Amino acid sequence: MIQLLFIGSGTLVVVISILGMLLLQDIRYTEAMTARIRAIHGVVVEKTVVNKAEAVRGVITNLASGLGNVLLRSGIIPAKTRTEFEQTLKSAGLRGTQGLNVFVGSKIFSPIIGAFLGFLVTLNVQALSTYAFLVIPMFAVIGLLMPDWILGRRRRQYLWRVEHGLPDALDMMVICTQAGLSLGASVLRVAEELSHSYRDLSLEFAQTANELQIMTDSRQALLNLGNRTGVESFKRFSSTLVQTIQYGTPVSEALRQLSTELREEMLTKFEERAARLPVLITMPMIIFILPCVFIIAAGPAMMAISKAFAH
Repeated sequence: MIQLLFIGSGTLVVVISILGMLLLQDIRYTEAMTARIRAIHGVVVEKTVVNKAEAVRGVITNLASGLGNVLLRSGIIPAKTRTEFEQTLKSAGLRGTQGLNVFVGSKIFSPIIGAFLGFLVTLNVQALSTYAFLVIPMFAVIGLLMPDWILGRRRRQYLWRVEHGLPDALDMMVICTQAGLSLGASVLRVAEELSHSYRDLSLEFAQTANELQIMTDSRQALLNLGNRTGVESFKRFSSTLVQTIQYGTPVSEALRQLSTELREEMLTKFEERAARLPVLITMPMIIFILPCVFIIAAGPAMMAISKAFAH
């Protein structure tokens, strides 16, 4: 019964892949016809090289997004869980319904693929055929946890990049405020200047600038910056700006002080990591270096002793 279930799951995966390839072929045909019609009407069409891996990735993403959209509309996922997913995706730099749809769809789609791969492994490796009841669920669990691992890794990298560029952004804001720009104009200018060096941080500042222009309460727009990322330094930055608006203190002085504190904290973290190096390299020294030292130091003596006992 279990084998029939996984055969059915594998058949479903194959059918979905075939449908995806047919959809990709239809998209390419439509693009070719559109380019031909534009060429007939005298519209210059730029030739672009289409990467097949990216095209297949786009088809798989669309399939996962469609499945996630169906699940979200069905109401199976509770509102609390959906809110937690949205907050996690926002802290990883993924916003909008597309990212949520892809994540939910991959949570359903990846266990099926994992179970099918586990079934194929048990078929190809005869030694594992007797443990199929353990291998297939193990692959399914790995597939279920894979989207969380990928999202967690992306979130850690995103938060590191954003937090790493915040002191430089604060220095630029100090320059902008001293030049006479308002708070919203300073945030927007910093977002434009950081678009090449710190792209993720630039997107965060650009969204904050848009919220400052749209929302009536500027304090809430600033607090959203810290709530989206969940990073302590951004929360301090938001609260500092809110206090300057509330009490009328100079923005440049507060930002300069905060930038100095963040750089000192970053230097302290580097010193802590450097202090941990002797502890971290202890085991590699014991495993890899000390045996080599013993061989070099005691090797000739052991060879001489063995020769003496041989005679």
